[in-house]
Amino acid sequence: MDSISIKVPVTVKAKLTEKLKEHLINDFTKTVEQLELEIKQIEIDRQRELTSNPEQAGRISQFFGNEIAQRRQRISEANVRKETVEKLAIGAEITQGTLERQVELKIGDNMREIMNVEVLIEDDKIVAIRG
Repeated sequence: MDSISIKVPVTVKAKLTEKLKEHLINDFTKTVEQLELEIKQIEIDRQRELTSNPEQAGRISQFFGNEIAQRRQRISEANVRKETVEKLAIGAEITQGTLERQVELKIGDNMREIMNVEVLIEDDKIVAIRG
């Protein structure tokens, strides 16, 4: 066998523009607002359950308390990410995720070159493919 076809990851990075920065900050703000609404609804549900099942107060409080704690943790994470984006300079490159590409490997290929591929986007347009 002289060759093999494999899938390899491709890192997708975005060049930070005012438009992208504003979009990311708005997304984090909306996430926090949504999670805060969920917490309010969970508190309403907890109170309703406590009223209808007072004998289960410990389990009910623990269950709903865990749900609220999870959302508060996600709020904290979103706020940290928002603050990080706010501090970034325009033009900074931020990782957006990964994709996969199909590659035909042949004997003698440089594996480092095959594995280290990035796509750079700016305002939703590909501006560079680096290898």
